[in-house]
Amino acid sequence: MTDHYDVIVIGSGAGGGTLTHALAPTGKRILLLERGDFLPSEPQNWDSKSVWVDLRYHNSGTWTDADTGKEFPPKQNYYVGGNTKVYGAILFRFRERDFGAIQHVDGISPAWPLSYADVEPWYTRAEHLYHVHGQRGADPDEPLSAAPYRYPPLSHEPRIAQLEADFTQAGLHPFPLPVGLIYDESAPQFSPCIRCATCDGYPCLVNGKADAHIVCVEPALRYSNVTLRTRTRVMRLETDEAGRAVTRVVADRDGQTETYSADLVVVSAGAINSAALLLASASERHPDGLGNGSGVVGRHLMMHNNSSLIAFSKIPNPTKFAKTLGVNDFYAGDPAGGGEWPYPLGAMQMLGKSDAVLIGFDAPEAGDPAELARHAMDFWLTTEDLPLPDNRVSLDRDGRIRLRYTPTNLEAHRRLIEKFKGLLSAIQCRDTVLPGYSYRGGRLGISGVAHQNGTVRFGSDPATSALDLNCKLHELDNVYVVDSSFFVSSTAVNPTLTIIANALRVADHIAERLGATSEHEARPAPRPAPAATPVPKPAGMTGHA
Repeated sequence: MTDHYDVIVIGSGAGGGTLTHALAPTGKRILLLERGDFLPSEPQNWDSKSVWVDLRYHNSGTWTDADTGKEFPPKQNYYVGGNTKVYGAILFRFRERDFGAIQHVDGISPAWPLSYADVEPWYTRAEHLYHVHGQRGADPDEPLSAAPYRYPPLSHEPRIAQLEADFTQAGLHPFPLPVGLIYDESAPQFSPCIRCATCDGYPCLVNGKADAHIVCVEPALRYSNVTLRTRTRVMRLETDEAGRAVTRVVADRDGQTETYSADLVVVSAGAINSAALLLASASERHPDGLGNGSGVVGRHLMMHNNSSLIAFSKIPNPTKFAKTLGVNDFYAGDPAGGGEWPYPLGAMQMLGKSDAVLIGFDAPEAGDPAELARHAMDFWLTTEDLPLPDNRVSLDRDGRIRLRYTPTNLEAHRRLIEKFKGLLSAIQCRDTVLPGYSYRGGRLGISGVAHQNGTVRFGSDPATSALDLNCKLHELDNVYVVDSSFFVSSTAVNPTLTIIANALRVADHIAERLGATSEHEARPAPRPAPAATPVPKPAGMTGHA
């Protein structure tokens, strides 16, 4: 028997979890389907060997590199909250110029069909919902905002404060990173977050990270109209005879086939898995994949050029929570380059600090890992990649995911790395750096899919896009996609805040379509809260976005 809902949401991460949270107060019957389970809270959450060496929480299996035929384990996680369970919680807005066409060394990054101003109101709501700490005006490249950050910037620990002064002395404009943590520095005793050394890439044992599970899914489940089914992998979407509406969501739950239906279906499984689901849902009416008359589904895959680099301070670095400082002076280019390099380079930001286990794993020949860890300072460098149509997601005969990806703008990324290395003396670091864990050679390869985007792009022309401006499939009346699939360019900052903001934007559209608003009289049902660290709500934070 098929269960029927008003809305089915596939995926509980930054897109699906946020949209579910926004729609929960409407009273509409919502089913949230998550392929994974709840990530266990256990001491190993904070153990670097368990997380990074033993890959205790890696549960995505393997995909195939279409160019080499080799299988690889993607940096992808299936849990309630999606990849936000292990994300670094750095939540940037895209720059205003990112929404226009930009010339890069390897080609043009295309313009978006919406402007920054069109999205700005939802950026503010996203920052408030995900507890983003920051300081308006400190980042010289920050776009305009109609409101201040609700939460003040996190303070720098002493060595990072010195780093800020050194960057400033070198003529740069360092700023506090926009960080999503549930933390009140004026009253830390009431905060789940404890500013530990295991935030970036680790699960949070105390629920102090503002991830989709903690700030969206758990509060949404207190409404009686919201149902979550875990360990439920959606295999296929089936349409009516005309091919205009999905009438059945076919899923595998613990080895058993289950089917559901809804007035509206929202796909948010991540850019790669969402494209794979649409391709796997090919039918007579949609022979190349669901909603793929344009041929763009699965194409234009972008993942950023990302590098994790470990510098070594000449003085000890006892910092625990290091992710408080960023530098965007090179985002749009090299202001000191004298016009010799007219193209964008990218962004620099602090990473979580490597410990002896990770340094010993990365560079066993480099010396005493414990001594190196005492001096380690970790940085993350990002350069935009371009939406090539042949960078794509496809399926093999057995329905397994294959990725084809040729990086772009590598020369710009190389120059950004050289800019960073040229600053080592100024920031009181030794003149050598190490690539961060699992990033030997300095740049992430095809497995580095944490910033995946662009595989089901949106636009006003059905011939060149799969989604309309509300992120509904052009060819279907009741299917939306709200993860990073809709991106038309990747920019050079972390994608998560834009996913969240767009999910809130689409949720407003869906609520209006369903004849509901977020001011619906429905109230959370008196369900018992899960046995987890309670998350206190700051004054002024409502139960919905």
